[in-house]
Order: sequence, then structure tokens, then C-alpha cells
Amino acid sequence: MVNKPTDTIASFAKGLRVIEAFSADTPRLTITEVAAQTGLDRATARRCLLTLHHEGYADYDGKFFALTPRVLRLGLAALSSMPLPQVVQPWLDQLSETIGQSCSVSILEGDEIVYIARAAQKRLMSIGLMPGSRLPAHCTSMGRVLLAALPEPEARALLEQTDLSPRTPQSLANVPDLLGALATIRQQGYALVDQEVEPGLRSLAIPVLNHRDQTVAALNIGTAATAADPQTIVHDYLPALLQVQDSLKRVLN
Repeated sequence: MVNKPTDTIASFAKGLRVIEAFSADTPRLTITEVAAQTGLDRATARRCLLTLHHEGYADYDGKFFALTPRVLRLGLAALSSMPLPQVVQPWLDQLSETIGQSCSVSILEGDEIVYIARAAQKRLMSIGLMPGSRLPAHCTSMGRVLLAALPEPEARALLEQTDLSPRTPQSLANVPDLLGALATIRQQGYALVDQEVEPGLRSLAIPVLNHRDQTVAALNIGTAATAADPQTIVHDYLPALLQVQDSLKRVLN
């Protein structure tokens, strides 16, 4: 369906153009500057800016206008209405670029995790991972984060009906050991898995939380197991993961 001119509100469109005129490079603008950037006449730009000021979306000191934090509500409302993979992907891309490691987000489905978003720097595993890929939950860092978010009886029941055959010599392969690992994850807030999925692969995961502190997914980074101390990955990457966790928590319902 093609919108006809009579189906749109021109003044609303002009107001959006005024909001978009502000940026990190131009956080404070005069009426004349806004008019020049938007192509609007000065009177129209003035009315739009004063409306934003009246509604609390802009500050005004008599010369310069600047957007207030209230305008973030518009972006957050849009983000919260998007499917989870679309919401997390930009954060994953930025995180991966910043730390130079592959990052993923997954959800729990039965006794497996399902990848819903991924930003890859280099291939560490023998299998290629992409959205839709599945791995056993019990031996992956994201899987353990998601299992730890379940009530303990539910996690126990799921593990008891899971094939716990070890994938490597370092894999935890019995229910008591795994329940102990989940208890530690609940206490410390992250899961560290050292070469339990595949030799040479080490991963760190944290929960993806919504604004009600509910776990909706898991976020991890994967690295080569080069350092002698597995805790090195926690020291190096946990702060960056927690920053993403905090950002996502603000936008997820």
C-alpha cells in the first residue's frame, strides 16, 4: 500500500527531521542552524523546537537548543518492539570489534542452545556457527548460564534426561557436578567453560537480562585456550560483557 500525501502528517515529519538534526557533533543548535540543516524555513524550525522544549524533549537557554534524555524514550520504545536478534546484533558487532573476539547470543530450547545472533572474528571451532546452529546446553558456557536461570528442580530434571556423554576429556559428564557448576554460576553471575566443547576452545558467558532482571538469552565470547590460567578470560573480557548486559537490560522488555 502506497501512502498518499493526505495520509501523512507533514508537521510530524518536520518534527522528526528537527530531532535528527542533533548529533554527537552538533549537540547544541540554534534555530537558524536547525533550519539550515533540515531545509525548513526559520519559522517552522522555531515552532518545532519550541514544541520539543514544551514537551520536555529539548532544553533551551534562550539561544541554543539541546535534546534531553527524554528523547531516548522514542528510541527505546522502538528497540523494545524489535525481535531479540535484531536488538542484540548491533551490540554484538560492536563488542566483537572492540575486543577482537567472536561473540554470540543464544536461547535455550530443550537440552540445546540455539544461536540467534553472532559476530565472528575468526573461526575457532571445527564446526561453523551461525544463527540457527545448535549445541548441547550442558557443556557450553551459554547453555550453563541458561540452565542456571531455571529453578534448580527444573534444571536437574532436564539434565537427568540429557545425554551427558563427554565431548572432551575435560567435559563435566554427570548430574551432580553440573548442578554444582550451575550453583556457582548463580552466585558469580557468569559461566566459564574451558575446553569442554572442543579442545583449544575457552568461552565466557553471562545472562542477557530484561528490565525486570529476567534471563531472556545468554551472551558469550569464545577465545583460543592459550593462557595457562582459564581465569584470564574473566579478567580480560567480563567487564566488556557486563557493559553490554547493562545496555541491553535498558531496552529489553
